[in-house]
Amino acid sequence: MTLILASQSAARRAMLSDAGVPHDAMAPGVDEDAAKQALRAEGNDARRMADALAELKALKLSRRFPEALVLGCDQTLAAADGAMFDKPETRDEAAAQLRALRGTTHRLISAAVICLGGEPIWRHVDVAKLAMRDFSDGWLETYLDAEWPAIAGCVGGYRLEGLGAQLFARIDGSYFTVLGLPLLPLLDYLRVRGVLGS
Repeated sequence: MTLILASQSAARRAMLSDAGVPHDAMAPGVDEDAAKQALRAEGNDARRMADALAELKALKLSRRFPEALVLGCDQTLAAADGAMFDKPETRDEAAAQLRALRGTTHRLISAAVICLGGEPIWRHVDVAKLAMRDFSDGWLETYLDAEWPAIAGCVGGYRLEGLGAQLFARIDGSYFTVLGLPLLPLLDYLRVRGVLGS
């Protein structure tokens, strides 16, 4: 059975490929900004937002490819005070976001939903807690010189697989969840479905 990743995320594609999961990747064609605004207006928290957006992406492509397993993913960031952050659009936004997070612990919520025939058939939401160290403004500028604009597509403004690792004092949770996909539960499900050998 074909697995379609409803995402153009390089990190998610790499995780699947590196884990030996055969898949195609396609943009789901979802207006994420409009969907996020609607979900926020309904009072959804970060966990519900990630789950709902992952489902929306999977459903969109599942209706076009009803015979395939379609995997939708999303990730949200909840600061210690409950505020949610989006992907920074400018270097200044990234700097402001990282200054707001430094010296605190935030949560990254990664959701994955699989749809078949236009219906969700599996979902998993995982949370990682990340304690960001109290770095200096000078170090932050050096970091942004090296990482911008590569981090523009990263909620949180960092790539843990790169220089972003230096932002943290401690991480509790799965490395894959931080990268944007609860990979191990997904692999379990794909074995159950016969997509992967057991």
